[in-house]
Amino acid sequence: MTKLFPALCASLLVSACSNTPAPMQADVLISQVDVIDVRSGDINADQQVAIRGDKIIWVGKDAEHINATTQLDGTDQYIMPGLWDMHVHFGGGEKLIAENQDLLPLYLAYGVTAVRDAAADISDSVLTWRAAINNNELLGPTLFTSGPKLEGKNSIWAGDLEVETEAEMNAALDQLEAMDVDFIKITDSALPPELYLKAVQEVKKRGLPISGHIPFALSVTHVSNAGLDGIEHMPYLLKAGARNEAEISAEVRSGELSYWSALPIIRANFDEQTALSKYRVLAENDTAVVPTLIGSQIIAFIDEDDHLNDPELDLLGPGLKATYSWRVERAAQKAAADANEITERKARFRATRDLLPLLDQAGVTIMAGTDTGYLNSYIYPGKALHDELAIYVDGGLSPLRALQSAILAGPKWLGKEAEYGAVEAGKKADLLLLGSNPLEDISHTRDIRTLISRGQVYNSAALQAMLDAAKAKVAKAQAQ
Repeated sequence: MTKLFPALCASLLVSACSNTPAPMQADVLISQVDVIDVRSGDINADQQVAIRGDKIIWVGKDAEHINATTQLDGTDQYIMPGLWDMHVHFGGGEKLIAENQDLLPLYLAYGVTAVRDAAADISDSVLTWRAAINNNELLGPTLFTSGPKLEGKNSIWAGDLEVETEAEMNAALDQLEAMDVDFIKITDSALPPELYLKAVQEVKKRGLPISGHIPFALSVTHVSNAGLDGIEHMPYLLKAGARNEAEISAEVRSGELSYWSALPIIRANFDEQTALSKYRVLAENDTAVVPTLIGSQIIAFIDEDDHLNDPELDLLGPGLKATYSWRVERAAQKAAADANEITERKARFRATRDLLPLLDQAGVTIMAGTDTGYLNSYIYPGKALHDELAIYVDGGLSPLRALQSAILAGPKWLGKEAEYGAVEAGKKADLLLLGSNPLEDISHTRDIRTLISRGQVYNSAALQAMLDAAKAKVAKAQAQ
């Protein structure tokens, strides 16, 4: 017995020592902060969060074993991952490359730490920015891009890869893979439905995510079953709920109906149970939906708010602002030509917004995106995502669901869940410290006290300085 006692003591001593955390060196230690678990909606109060480099290395209660270069007091604040905008555009041609690049810090200033570029006409520059941001050589959000999008011959959009045969389609996909794009974007202004479906199937064989617009001649279930991973914009989801969707698709295919003439017919024939049955197919296939509702809201209500006095206009270069006029003028012309147009577009916006709870009920992944970029009037980089989330809640989603659309859905869709989406050891240190709880009121996502992007700390004064610098640069350009 006496021989066993020293061995037992030694064993207990080792056990006790093993329960004492090893000393740890951190660059940043945030103390007494309430951690929001965006997956569950739970809040873990009075936590310490340690960061080294661009990663979280420790989260817990007792941080006495951590030595940190920078200490942040998180008392009465909430911490959560940064926001993702999963539908933005950089474009407008070579003359606007510099103005587009100047938008990058604006996303950070509003707490958006990652964006997904959904194609335009300056893809080479976007790819360059992606690399520079990843190498900490350029200030901006983590950038994912499709490169130029896939389209048919004589596309209405500049910069597209135009194809009209399977051979050309495969060559275009080879080109995109060689560019190391993060996903494939496909649209339908000139691409025949049959080739569209073949392209989706080929992309899935190659193992890349694919997202896009949908030919109105096809159904959402058709393209989802073919392998489309993401549907951009909500009108397609409204069409899916029409009792006579097959008839509408046939008439669009034959040329009897156009996109715009079909919309009133779709709304008149919308049926909730029909919609739910189609949406469940999307959920089963893991086809996400990117609503991009803020732009629709702006145009629908532009007779009530022309946005000409928006302070955010002072943050945009004159070239980008000039691109807004075409959409505003088109809306004005349609309203002038048809006295019912203003009423119709407001009703159309509300009808698409009100699909959100049905999508959620069916289990569809809703992925927040804004359509921010050239041509898209008054949809401001960074700020628009907060506006988009407010629409989601107005449309019937809970604040938690809205947060999930902007924090969890993007990493999941891009296969980045291991790196993003939670305040946990091993995740990227892209974080927001908020002064109020966004689970209680989604507008509290705007109450940003500190941003941490790639491990770098930006307090509210630093974020305001980003906005001030952008404003000063624009003012200088306009004065020349």
